[in-house]
Amino acid sequence: MRIRSVTYFDNPGQPLRDAFLSRAEQFHDQTLTIFQGSGVELQTIRFASAPFPTYLSALSSSGAIQFALDLEAALNAQGFEYLSLGPALPEYADSFHLIPDMIQATEATFCSGMIASKEKGLSLPAARACGQIIHQLTPQDPKGFANLFFAALGNVPAGAPFFPASYHSGGPPAFAIAVEGADLAVNAFQEAPSFSAARQDLIQAMESVGDRITKLGQTLERITGAAYQGIDFSLAPFPEPNLSTGTAFEELGLISFGEHGSLAAAAFLADTIDRASFQRTGFSGLMLPVLEDATLAARAAEGSLGVKDLLMYSAVCGTGLDTVPLPGDINPEQISAVLIDLAALSLRLDKPLTARLMPIPGKKAGDPTEFDFSFFANSKVLDLDSSGLGGLFGGDENIDLRPRWD
Repeated sequence: MRIRSVTYFDNPGQPLRDAFLSRAEQFHDQTLTIFQGSGVELQTIRFASAPFPTYLSALSSSGAIQFALDLEAALNAQGFEYLSLGPALPEYADSFHLIPDMIQATEATFCSGMIASKEKGLSLPAARACGQIIHQLTPQDPKGFANLFFAALGNVPAGAPFFPASYHSGGPPAFAIAVEGADLAVNAFQEAPSFSAARQDLIQAMESVGDRITKLGQTLERITGAAYQGIDFSLAPFPEPNLSTGTAFEELGLISFGEHGSLAAAAFLADTIDRASFQRTGFSGLMLPVLEDATLAARAAEGSLGVKDLLMYSAVCGTGLDTVPLPGDINPEQISAVLIDLAALSLRLDKPLTARLMPIPGKKAGDPTEFDFSFFANSKVLDLDSSGLGGLFGGDENIDLRPRWD
């Protein structure tokens, strides 16, 4: 188990405020001090702002991009490894058009686009705009890597520490902690004599880790004044078999994740996470990033795991569609149809879901991926059963979708 990120949330101001930079530097330095010698491995310290349209709307496109560059340079110099500028918003329609240039200009800055919220419903224009962003980002890198820095968000609140979904509520400074803990599930499920024993072992492991992290978080809150929001315990994987959520599923008895029985396994693991007691924030659900999980990548390459499977599993758990390799020649309309499905799930189930889709230039369904990145396991490009949408779905409405239990 490792900490994927301590994510710091604050408002940078425009132009950048000296008080913000001073707070950020103090937070970074104190975080390092507190975690060093704690026995808990910390991978990264990250920063997330309020949605960028809320404070950059008065700037020109070139001015907004320059601001992103200045913010990245200032925070990188302080030791923050990655930044999130938060989502483009449907009420700021032009904000979506800035994202491809922002990502191309920067090196460690993530963006997102909000396509659904409980207050405003499912925005068809925003879903199409995000499909266009993914399409525009694809050729920026020959292996499709640029789309790592973007996700479409469905019903995602502020305060999630996992990127690219992170953004600040706009209030006082705060922070949250993202856990890389798929190995906890692997260890709990190995040779478990029953589902109840597997559940109890994982709950005990999560609560033990959660207590340690909470004490560190409370100490950091007391020293810095930033509010501790809690832990996103989504059991994020790392591309090694013993650090794989897919491996954990197969320890329960699945022959190959993606075959029938996988939905029940996903529901069981998500339900177990729900039963653990810790101060939670963000998704705190089941994360199934295809390229970040060695077993999921292998099953996708073998053909047992597809995009529709992943979308179905999101209905019982999940954070949505993450690091999914797709054919490089898909068009924006095909992409936006997938995003609309995901947004509808997020509203009807009243849960946060994201889509980080990665079309790969020159690749078609079934071709191998060729990433050289320590956080990725290579797989094969997945087919996308989408022809785009027309009729009413081609309009500019916000579709009012309410949770089924309202």
